[in-house]
Amino acid sequence: MKVHDLKEYLDAKAAYYNQPDFISQDPIAIPHRFSSLQDIEIAGFFAAVLAWGNRTTIINKCTALLRMMDNAPHDFITNHQPRDRMALMSFSHRTFNGLDLLYFIEFLQHWYQNVTSLEFAFSGGVNPSDETVENGLLGFHHLFFSLEHPKRTLKHISTPAKNSACKRLNMYLRWMVRKDDCGVDFGLWDHISPAQLVCPLDVHVSRVATRLGLIPEAKANWKTALALTEALREFCPEDPAKYDFALFGLGVIEKYV
Repeated sequence: MKVHDLKEYLDAKAAYYNQPDFISQDPIAIPHRFSSLQDIEIAGFFAAVLAWGNRTTIINKCTALLRMMDNAPHDFITNHQPRDRMALMSFSHRTFNGLDLLYFIEFLQHWYQNVTSLEFAFSGGVNPSDETVENGLLGFHHLFFSLEHPKRTLKHISTPAKNSACKRLNMYLRWMVRKDDCGVDFGLWDHISPAQLVCPLDVHVSRVATRLGLIPEAKANWKTALALTEALREFCPEDPAKYDFALFGLGVIEKYV
């Protein structure tokens, strides 16, 4: 497919999936249940971190988790007592268990008791001159594990330092940073530019991107995520991550492999 034709094709697919009908069957439905900045941030963070496996299962698990927080995540995070955490030990999703959750809750309580928004945990490492959010992800990983933490929990926050594609964190940043009038992404954060976002990359997206000639091989790692984003930046330098809608839709929904 010629470059001009590929851009038109991906633009059309992105526009098709980037609409409110997309929300209900996607983990982004979880933060869309809330209206305040902090509730959206927290619900979105957990929805992104837990976003692997079947999408219906992810949504159900996140629903159960939020119910444990009385469907008021920010109030629970900031005001709960240590004894309230014990009920969370029963939670699990795939390899994420109650011990991991307790540390996540501890970090978030520490953060929100001192800072108003989770944005600054990511944006503090990003300079306006940075081409991507790589430094923000590196900084967030270091910050998130700055408290005493279980060693096993390290695997649940990825980092470019280990050549991880950081798919779930990049998806979360897309939700929080991208600004348009389509009603899917929130666009609540201002200190990271949409132009700096890295396209979320998993096995489905990498296979589609390879078939379309955007990347040379289907490897879901940080190097490939950067290569894919660079290719997408040729089509839309100010918002390359919008094509996540197209590539995800083609790979997961249309089975274009």
